[in-house]
Amino acid sequence: MKETATPQPQGLQDIVYYGSEAEQKMVRTAFEALLHDYQMSNHRRKDEIIIKAFNLANKAHAGVRRRSGEPYIMHPIAVAYIVSHEMGLGSTSIASALLHDVIEDTEYTEENIRDMFGDKIAQIVQGLTKISVEMFKDQEDVSAQAENFRKLILTMNDDIRVVLIKIADRLHNMRTLESMPTHKQLKITGETLYVYAPIAHRLGLFTIKTELEELCFHIEHPAEYNEIKNKIEASEEQRTLLFEHFAAPLREVFARKKLNYEMKARVKSCYSIWRKMQEKKIPFEEVYDLYAVRIIFESQEGIPDKKVCWDIYSEITDLYRNKTDRIRDWVSSPKTNGYQALHLTVMGPDGEWIEIQIRSRRMDDIAERGFAAHWKYKSENVEEDSELDRWIETIREILENPTPDSMDFLDTIKLNLYSDEISVFTPKGKVFTLPKGATGLDFAYALHGELGNKCLGIKINHHLFPLSHTLRNGDQVEVITSPTQEPHPEWLKYVVTGKARMKINAALRKADREKTALGEKMVTELLEADGQTITPLLLDKIANYYNFHKREDFFLAVGNRSIELPESFRKVFQGADGNFFSRLFRPSKKNRELTAATIEEAQSPDKPNTKKPYLLEQHLLTPNYTIAPCCSPILGDDTVGFVTDNGTIMVHKRNCPEAMRLKSSKGNQLIETVWGDHPHSLFEATLAIKGMDSIGILNAIIQDISEDFYRSITSINLSAQGGVFGGEIKVMVHDVEDVRRIIEGLKQKDTIASVTRV
Repeated sequence: MKETATPQPQGLQDIVYYGSEAEQKMVRTAFEALLHDYQMSNHRRKDEIIIKAFNLANKAHAGVRRRSGEPYIMHPIAVAYIVSHEMGLGSTSIASALLHDVIEDTEYTEENIRDMFGDKIAQIVQGLTKISVEMFKDQEDVSAQAENFRKLILTMNDDIRVVLIKIADRLHNMRTLESMPTHKQLKITGETLYVYAPIAHRLGLFTIKTELEELCFHIEHPAEYNEIKNKIEASEEQRTLLFEHFAAPLREVFARKKLNYEMKARVKSCYSIWRKMQEKKIPFEEVYDLYAVRIIFESQEGIPDKKVCWDIYSEITDLYRNKTDRIRDWVSSPKTNGYQALHLTVMGPDGEWIEIQIRSRRMDDIAERGFAAHWKYKSENVEEDSELDRWIETIREILENPTPDSMDFLDTIKLNLYSDEISVFTPKGKVFTLPKGATGLDFAYALHGELGNKCLGIKINHHLFPLSHTLRNGDQVEVITSPTQEPHPEWLKYVVTGKARMKINAALRKADREKTALGEKMVTELLEADGQTITPLLLDKIANYYNFHKREDFFLAVGNRSIELPESFRKVFQGADGNFFSRLFRPSKKNRELTAATIEEAQSPDKPNTKKPYLLEQHLLTPNYTIAPCCSPILGDDTVGFVTDNGTIMVHKRNCPEAMRLKSSKGNQLIETVWGDHPHSLFEATLAIKGMDSIGILNAIIQDISEDFYRSITSINLSAQGGVFGGEIKVMVHDVEDVRRIIEGLKQKDTIASVTRV
């Protein structure tokens, strides 16, 4: 497209730049690039509001610098450029992005912004200020993190542009993260992967979500990132050849059909390849779907995009064998974030399975820029917008009944952000979109909270199933209820949706409150029968007597019938002197010992300094740390530590999912770790092994590990079926080098297909 000359916007010549001559040139160049990008868009021309916002932000941030040393105003300009160029938003969003730090970091107030720019921009800027999930600010605890996340989600219902600008803000901060200390980088990447990437995914910002993941992966696992990146580059020539062999016959067909299209191969991101390697425990060479082919066509007047998609599908499957179980029709039923495309997988001419994504230009725009692109096509996409509104409403329902456990709250929200989807139907034909893996109980709660609480079972396609049954795409589901049914704690194991978890937790908490009230009533009635005056101190002492720290927990146990109360407290507590309180207020020998131990513990050294690496050592036979059971790191693993509430160091593998969660929520307790000497230490490592079943294979494995490598086996769990065996072996090793040698040794056997460390 040929660019036309753009008239000089009014006010551009009046801008005052600050700093040295070089800095003024840097800022001017960046701002003019932003303005030019906006002028080349399809938005109405409102240059003056952008220039006005820049003038204010430039003046407000004058003299302030980022950690990198550059003028602070470069950050708002960069965020505004992302909002304009990568999200395609208009002047209101661009102006708000330029002003996004003004209220928080300068003397200007919301009223000042309102007076100068009007209600809408003031509302967006204030919304950005209220979120205040400032990446350079340590969160004191997970509750503060959850509360900030709550604010971020809630703003979606007020003005989605607040969240879009916040994501742009986080993206630029991630791009410039190298100026931060290492421990802060790790906290920020944890938060980005746990909060911002999933929100970007749900809003359909595929390109931004991918870049956020790549930036985090590069910082957290630089060696793995570079290894995968190098292998992708090394295989580029081969991939290009495969693509050309596949594409050449199609180009001839499309030329005859006079189709206006673009065909390209897109390689998976390093992060998604690494995730697949981790989940399937396979090397890079066994990731077969490294790339997908995209066919993007221009819409044809009078011909629905859906018909064009299926016409292209027909042409492809006439040439290549189709893998029918891999067809995904998101044209007829778009994803919740508005994504539309027709996916299929075919056998290419070189014997490789190739995934193909067929989209119109409009579909591709929405696939890459998600909700930000919806406004561009709003009149055509009422369905997708209402679907997103429905999702936001689900999130709001979750927020109305937040769990006291803030980490559980974050997990629950994330389930609603980052999941594949299925569509199921009521008997009357109404469609419900649920996360993949959802159960009948999830569906019941999706219909109505009380329906879920009373769910006894479900009918799927007119057949009875338990409420824990996993639903499949296209199922017709009917909920069976009973008025006497009540939620049970084990129900939490049966659900995957945030709404269901929140409703179950709310019902369980309500039941606990009722049982606590009943228990308190039973205890007070018994004390009154003994003629005692009821005081908080007396109730606390009775709770302590039954080994409860809180009297509420004691009341709950009584209400649950977990504790059987005596006929009279007097018989239990009254001493030989006739005093009702004799036994109650005299600590037992055990309690006295506990008190002494507690005092001694309180005199232990202060918490380690989280800003310095912590040396993992073995003192005599006792290490100065604790191994996290979730990932079981061993000597030589890439690890990270977390300072627990009692001051001990819990050591995780750096790529442990639990560690990633903790990085996001308790970043201030994160500590870098370095392995010290462990001359006598042994660690338990778990090996997953698969191979061809044969006589004597188990004895051969045991002999290799025990005799050739001099290592003890603690447990073996292998099973065989159809001539193939598999399972896990736990072995005591000194370090990762031991594990490497054992794996390499076992792989030498012809009958063993794979050995990996779990």
